[in-house]
Amino acid sequence: MTHSRLPARRRFLHLTAGLSAASLLAPRVALASVPGARALSLSHTHTGERLELVYAMGDQVLPDAQFALNRFLRDHYSGDVGNIDPKLFGLLSALRGTLGADRPFEVISGYRSPFTNERLRKTRGGGVARHSLHMDGMAIDIRLPGVPLADLRDAAVSLQTGGVGIYERENFLHVDTGRVRQWG
Repeated sequence: MTHSRLPARRRFLHLTAGLSAASLLAPRVALASVPGARALSLSHTHTGERLELVYAMGDQVLPDAQFALNRFLRDHYSGDVGNIDPKLFGLLSALRGTLGADRPFEVISGYRSPFTNERLRKTRGGGVARHSLHMDGMAIDIRLPGVPLADLRDAAVSLQTGGVGIYERENFLHVDTGRVRQWG
């Protein structure tokens, strides 16, 4: 049966399934021309992994992209995979757009298991919150090559979408989708 003879609901399901699979398999350039396509490009400093994908079409996060991003942003100490807040992807996308940047974000930390968070709290001498939003998949520590950390912070603060903390000595920025606040 051809797509034109399928009932409307089935055509929709075929199209969205195809777009979801294409978002992970096709080059970003091919999907960039699709209206409403939103992409992310990430490089993990601890695992050495890179990920470039279309994560959403309009406001709809693609299920395969959510799965891939959850795995990519896993706790790099334990391997535990959390459920990352889709608003965090939108925040990263907005940051790149605000800065006009095209290089991948360098990810220092995404999801953090409660066990890892507590261990880091006890061994890092501060800077790790007891109820860190990393444990809820609502926070990420990043930097953006070619963009001064202060400029990245200013762009994040201007978006007013959550918390922003600058860690100049460690050379990263914390952003989250919690309440609007800033530190550092």
